[in-house]
Amino acid sequence: MNAHTPPPPSARISDEELHAFIDVQLPLHARDALVLRLQQQPDAAARLEHWQTQRRLLRGLHVDVLDEPVPPTMHDTLLRARGQGAARDRWWRWGGMAASVLLAFTLGWGLRGRVLAADGSLQREQIEAAFVRQAGVAHAVFAPEQRHPVEVGAGEQAHLAQWLSKRLGKPLKPPVLSAQGYELLGGRLLPGADGARAQFMYQDADGHRLTLYVGALDTGKNSGETAFRFTEEGPVPGFYWVDRGFGYALSGALPRDALAALATAVYRQL
Repeated sequence: MNAHTPPPPSARISDEELHAFIDVQLPLHARDALVLRLQQQPDAAARLEHWQTQRRLLRGLHVDVLDEPVPPTMHDTLLRARGQGAARDRWWRWGGMAASVLLAFTLGWGLRGRVLAADGSLQREQIEAAFVRQAGVAHAVFAPEQRHPVEVGAGEQAHLAQWLSKRLGKPLKPPVLSAQGYELLGGRLLPGADGARAQFMYQDADGHRLTLYVGALDTGKNSGETAFRFTEEGPVPGFYWVDRGFGYALSGALPRDALAALATAVYRQL
């Protein structure tokens, strides 16, 4: 079999093939062959549908800024770190989860350039709005994952708390929501417009998931506290607040009252 011969229909479809299909990187004959194989492999077809839905969700959330150029400083850093040719190719061709997280970070960074006040400071409400959008995107990306919903599981809670505390520069301890019916699954480290972000994920007995997104917010002269605010501007509803320079966003597909009760329980433990 040469490089131009499609794999047999029974050959397992790899994630790399699915990414190439989504990114329109396959030749026409290879796409046709993959479509036939997908008809025989429902698990691969389900993965493809999930990633395509995820892609549409993320693009629709910030359609107004997707075509904006990458900030020069961020682009130059990426090129230096990866090598100019490989970095440029990877920047535009990353698929699946990694691309979604990078997109969320880029969108938040792009918003910084659009909300400068007359004195050069960022308007607080715009910073918070970007933070909440990133929290919603992170929830949409990771909450549906079955095999890898978190980076560090709840079985290593002490390590998780120590690691994320160090990276965010603030003592962090995952809130306990057992009384509300939710158990900690674990957490992960994510990029944000103003630095590192932490995401803790919880799940109830029916498999419903919540995520708590945490990160420092540089609001300059306007730093302080923000009372609970409810938002539906994103993939899922959420409550967010700011306390002593740190933002918190609790996201989940729940009624407002239920989410408010959970946010209150989180706030009391933080």
